[in-house]
Amino acid sequence: MIFLLILQTLLIIGLQRSRLSNKRARKALKESQKALEEKIQDRTKSLHRINDLLIDEVARHEQTGRQLRETKLYLQSMINSMPSIIIGVTAHGEVTHWNAAAENTFEIFSNEALGRNITELLPLFPVTISVIRASIRGGEPYSIQHTQHQEDEKKRYFEITLYPLISSSEQGAVIRVDDVTMKVTIENLMIQNEKMYSLGEVAAGIAHEINNPLSVILQNVQNIVRRTDSHFGTNRERANELGIDVETIDRYLKAREIPIMLDSIREAGERSANIVRNMLEFSHNSQRKTSLVDVKHLIEQTIALNQSTHPQKNAQQGLQLTTEFGDNLPAINASAPELQQVLLNLLRNAKQALQGQEIQNPSIWVRAYAQNNQLVIEVQDNGPGMTDTVRQHIFEPFFTTKEVGSGTGLGLSVSYFIITERHQGTIDVKTAPGKGSNFIIKLPL
Repeated sequence: MIFLLILQTLLIIGLQRSRLSNKRARKALKESQKALEEKIQDRTKSLHRINDLLIDEVARHEQTGRQLRETKLYLQSMINSMPSIIIGVTAHGEVTHWNAAAENTFEIFSNEALGRNITELLPLFPVTISVIRASIRGGEPYSIQHTQHQEDEKKRYFEITLYPLISSSEQGAVIRVDDVTMKVTIENLMIQNEKMYSLGEVAAGIAHEINNPLSVILQNVQNIVRRTDSHFGTNRERANELGIDVETIDRYLKAREIPIMLDSIREAGERSANIVRNMLEFSHNSQRKTSLVDVKHLIEQTIALNQSTHPQKNAQQGLQLTTEFGDNLPAINASAPELQQVLLNLLRNAKQALQGQEIQNPSIWVRAYAQNNQLVIEVQDNGPGMTDTVRQHIFEPFFTTKEVGSGTGLGLSVSYFIITERHQGTIDVKTAPGKGSNFIIKLPL
């Protein structure tokens, strides 16, 4: 009985200890679980923070990539918007960039050009591998002036500049090509303007020098006419003193056409004086005298003057000159000598265009008529005509298709100046190869 009590007591004590041990174990387990949960929460929070950082970093990378793409597209748009041809090449000549201007000019798309060697892609392009390497090696830009002749006889001027592109990874160059045709044309026009100014000064000096002998010629012709006139009393007195019959001398002079020759000398001298005076007015832009001009009379007078210059040559060529005048032509306020100078230039050019040409019935037509509050004068020929290239340049100073020594290239440029600047009119030409030329002058009424 006592044994059972002892056993029971021991069991109770063991159970109590076991209960206490379990209690302590549960408590430790709860504490471990709590610590583990706290660690898990801390790790979760840390993972969330890392994840947020990664998301922010990815967003920054995406933004940076987007900005890089936008910058690349913007730079490409800038380069493609430039009128200059931009070509990027490596030191070996492989194309790395090909902008829109290059595509339009060379008619080669960018995807076809990239990666190919420029010497194979553009065999006639005046940039060689040695030039590219020399520019990269020297570290300085290299410029080339290039002239291209087109099929229509026009010249285009290009300025090619090579810029060395040196980076840490790879060496290369940027080729820039600019069409400077307009710039060269303007520079040439400025040079021509300087020449015209100098020519005006020279012309003024020459005109002054010519005026002196012309005055002597005209004065002496006048004196000869007076001293050979049988009606002057002084001439009769001198003839009687020398025992000479004045009537006989007068008949002799008329038989030898001396008075006609003297009239020709006087007319030529006066015409030369008028030309010199026009030259002085043109060179110094002096005050001109304008008046109401009878255009029909002026044209007829100019034609007569033109025909009297080379009458034998006109007859040999069988040249036909026809005039057509509108009814009731109004007079215009203009400078008659200047308009005559223009018409003489046009008639002379028409005659020269017909010379040496195998043309049946070589002809020149001169027309004048009123139209739309303007007076229109046409000088037309059935000569060989002009190409479009020649037509575009005929009014430029010093431009001529004649042989060296046969013309100065100033006649039409001076005519253009007289019509447009002095008379506020227009002058143009309708022409085509094999179809003759028709110069059309329009003057305001």
